[in-house]
Amino acid sequence: MGEKRYMKDTKTSITTHVLPPDTNHHGTLFGGKLMAYIDDVASIAATRHARKPVVTASTDSVDFLEPIKVGDAVTLEAMVTYTGRSSMEVCVKVTSEVLLTGETSVAAISFLTFVALDGDKTAEVPEIIPETEEEKWLNETAENRAEHRKARRLHSKELAEFFKKAY
Repeated sequence: MGEKRYMKDTKTSITTHVLPPDTNHHGTLFGGKLMAYIDDVASIAATRHARKPVVTASTDSVDFLEPIKVGDAVTLEAMVTYTGRSSMEVCVKVTSEVLLTGETSVAAISFLTFVALDGDKTAEVPEIIPETEEEKWLNETAENRAEHRKARRLHSKELAEFFKKAY
């Protein structure tokens, strides 16, 4: 894996207006709709880095921190924060903006893992290079998140075996 790319080159953002069909009976953005936006913007960042087709391997979590209300703008910013041989961690920060006042807040944070593909096989990805203090912190703390991911995946496999036998 000799090729390297900068984190800043993977930055991807989208902004959309939250309309009534996008919301639940509380007048806030459907969680599933936000999760689809998160996966979409993260996959673009991962593909920009790998320059190969990618698939979502996992979503660590989506922490809904603040409600996103009908009429707000929602902006999602994604960036590849860590790379393995064929995998990439992508961080997505979601902010909401009350368009009539300009008030903004961080509404959600999510980390996802993508794997690059070459046909039916995994493909190597370039190493990611952080430059800013924020980028360096995200990169340095990624191994800890990766360990949690591995433990959670093992637990999910155990649950799958349990359910296979139970039903």
